[in-house]
Amino acid sequence: MIKNFSRRGFLLVCMMGLLLVPFFQSCKSSVPASTSTPTGTYTDGLEDGYPSKIYSNLPKTLYYRTIEMDMPQSLREFRGVWIATVANIDWPSSPNDPYSKQKEDFIKLLDYYKSLNFNTVIVQIRTAGDAFYPSRFAPWSKYLTGTQGKRPDTMEDPLSWMILESKRRGFEFHAWLNPYRATMDLDLQSLSPEHDALLYRNWMIQYGNRYYYNPGLPEVRAHLLKIIEEVIKNYNIDAIHFDDYFYPYKINGQVFNDQDTYRRFAKNGQTLEDWRRENVNTLIYEINQLVKREKPWVQFGISPFGVWRNIDQDPRGSNTRASQTNYDDLYADVLTWTQNGWIDYLIPQLYWSMDYEPASYRELVNWWSSNHNNTPIYIGNGPYKIRDNEDNAWNDPMQLIDQLSLSNITPNMYGNSFFSARSLYQKNRDVADLLKQYHYEFPVLPPVPHKTVLPPPALPNPTLILHGGGYAFQFDKVISPDYRFALIYTAPTLSDLQKRNTETNFQKIYMDDNDRFVVPILSYEGKPYIALSFIDRYGVETKPMVFKIEGKLLTRTE
Repeated sequence: MIKNFSRRGFLLVCMMGLLLVPFFQSCKSSVPASTSTPTGTYTDGLEDGYPSKIYSNLPKTLYYRTIEMDMPQSLREFRGVWIATVANIDWPSSPNDPYSKQKEDFIKLLDYYKSLNFNTVIVQIRTAGDAFYPSRFAPWSKYLTGTQGKRPDTMEDPLSWMILESKRRGFEFHAWLNPYRATMDLDLQSLSPEHDALLYRNWMIQYGNRYYYNPGLPEVRAHLLKIIEEVIKNYNIDAIHFDDYFYPYKINGQVFNDQDTYRRFAKNGQTLEDWRRENVNTLIYEINQLVKREKPWVQFGISPFGVWRNIDQDPRGSNTRASQTNYDDLYADVLTWTQNGWIDYLIPQLYWSMDYEPASYRELVNWWSSNHNNTPIYIGNGPYKIRDNEDNAWNDPMQLIDQLSLSNITPNMYGNSFFSARSLYQKNRDVADLLKQYHYEFPVLPPVPHKTVLPPPALPNPTLILHGGGYAFQFDKVISPDYRFALIYTAPTLSDLQKRNTETNFQKIYMDDNDRFVVPILSYEGKPYIALSFIDRYGVETKPMVFKIEGKLLTRTE
């Protein structure tokens, strides 16, 4: 009887095996088939001296190793471009274009500068008392819709969309606002009824062919702070950015008529010039306090005119002969801002050629290097002058390349920004190619300008999984919103990974709110060594975790 049972059992097992063969074959199609079973001493293929751990979810599935080792942090350099919207200099190309065409053009601009390995866009969102976003304090810009106060033909918020598209391409987004310029001309009839020049006529001063906010009025300063606060609270920006327009550039024979305000608010014995500088200083200080109170990871940066003072005005000044200066004409006391730590970075606009006699790039790079006051300095370069300036030095396509070579070897310089986007996008693409060839061959991260950073929460544990046609990191808990980007390097060897050389691929993946459990490896390309790290809100990189995909079948357990 035992014999009969065994025979029937054997036949039943065989039949079940035949029925289940297709099922097991379909399961095995997602992993490589084993050609042989390893025998003898097991070799993991790692260089000597690096301990590792083996991970596998199931027997006979793909496995990988974590490698316990130190990896260098990513390289840092500011590579920014100003995208000017005033007068449609860079974008939109026309305010009368359909919104869909404007979006298409913005994406093309982003993709172009990503291809050049830039990492920051400085986008002008307020040009002259207007806004490129729905605001309680300013009408829609005519440079976006053709008519000031007219809403774009979309339910989408253009600024939120621009920020998201920029970050998806790995850019920091610096929101550029002009604080004091109220109009671009004297045509009040073309203004929206919501414009401050019509709502608050006593705030305005006519100077030249424009209206300006009066910087000496406390109510003007309070209003500007509300505008900045609205942007900081409502948008996922990386920085608030001002350019060089504070008090307006002086016009011969005209007076900026703020004497009545000066008599009302100046301190006893305070000169008109010192009072004007104090007005600007107070605004800068209060914006710094506002930013750090609301979102301390948001930067506050300024791009002033390139000359603080000439040496004949002040022995501390630069050896230049600029017709106007920050301190004496724009009433922008830049050194006071840096000495007091009121700004996170400075981008002086050095839009002159290397040896331009009145104000040479060479002289001013060295001067700002010596007067950084522990504030990160990036240099503002002027490619808009290439082949379009009375200074013949700009006819040389290597002029811009030589300028970066100088700033790169100068102490206390941490990168460059370029005015403006169209000058390397719509023309001078040969110079842009040289820029990439000589200086921007590989992608890098922006600097960390914050003097104080707060540590983010600990990261959850990652597991390497099959994902589509490649791999991804899956986490056992949601990744905190304190992390903005994932950084993934893939390389064929451990040495390549450490050196970050030409064999190493780089991916900067924006951590959208949609999925914070899975981070895909977008460009694996059969390179088994992988480094994974994260960038937090302050721009700080976590310690890289190193993995190796073996691509073999697991034949032993830990």
